[in-house]
Amino acid sequence: MAKNRLRRRLLRLDETLTAKPDSALVDYLHIPENFVSPARRIFLRVVYALGALFAAVLIVYVDRDGYRDIDSAPVPGGLSFLDCLYYATVSLSTTGYGDITPVTETARLVNVLVITPLRVAFLIVLIGTTVETLTAASRQALKIQRWRNSVRNHTIVIGYGTKGKTAVAAMVGDNVKPGDIVVVDTDQASLDRASQAGLVTVRGDANRSDVLRLAGAQHAAAIIVATNSDPTAVLVTLTARELAPNAKIIASIRESENQHLLRQSGADSVVVSSETAGRLLGIATQTPSVVELMEDLLTPDAGFAIAEREVEPKEVGGSPRHLKDIVLGVVRNGELKQVNDPEVDAIEATDRLLYVRNAEEDRG
Repeated sequence: MAKNRLRRRLLRLDETLTAKPDSALVDYLHIPENFVSPARRIFLRVVYALGALFAAVLIVYVDRDGYRDIDSAPVPGGLSFLDCLYYATVSLSTTGYGDITPVTETARLVNVLVITPLRVAFLIVLIGTTVETLTAASRQALKIQRWRNSVRNHTIVIGYGTKGKTAVAAMVGDNVKPGDIVVVDTDQASLDRASQAGLVTVRGDANRSDVLRLAGAQHAAAIIVATNSDPTAVLVTLTARELAPNAKIIASIRESENQHLLRQSGADSVVVSSETAGRLLGIATQTPSVVELMEDLLTPDAGFAIAEREVEPKEVGGSPRHLKDIVLGVVRNGELKQVNDPEVDAIEATDRLLYVRNAEEDRG
């Protein structure tokens, strides 16, 4: 009864955020962009501005006979290079003292068709920082709209602390694209780190259904709950299960007595962090090499790793213990069976195999 009341309360949570225009979501949802350092941006703009300036200087110098300095007597050969540099500088900066002017039709035509566009480009480069600031929100809103229309089968990581960051690193090491991972957190510093890693971020409390909807939970393939509080993990799991009935939910908790609450809330897998760490510590006192092996198996981008794959047609009917791969278990109808279980002595076509793979060979 208590669970049903909590579920009904969660379903009545405010959903107005998802109805707002995309321009209002920029403060909550962030799509990462390619990072360019401010120093590099300034350097590139200076280079572009100098390029436009010297292009104008050369154009004026080539046709220097078509210009006159009203404060000086005519000089054979026209303007000097310094005069051309001076004219191009005051012209592109729109200062325009008027002491040097184009007098021939050719020079005036060049000013209309070439110098004027260069002047516009020069000014745009100089005020590029302002223009970029003004357009950043619009560009981000457009990316958000495209992302919301296309995001499917992604993974949501709730909490980007030590557990969440390690989970993301494991997925990226297992060839999951960073753009297919969405991080939900309330700490802006954590979200900034996630964004720098190329992840999509959502700022908000994940036990609110509107925040999870903004992260696309209803279309997610998997949701990882890596919060720092067991009660929060339970509430987040319950909210996520209501929005994503078909998603795989993996939750982490500190204490084992809360494991049944996570299961009742809809978690498919529960990792008890304190007990797992305790077991490894205990094992390390007698056989420290086992801990090293476990670390290796849990690191997908190096050495050996645990993976899951479909059954090949030629393997149907055979025993998982007789395959070339080292099979650790068989997943049948969503339930894990030990490799020595008589029920899975004959492999079926719909089974999935948990096996040890060589990460180095896979990359090769």
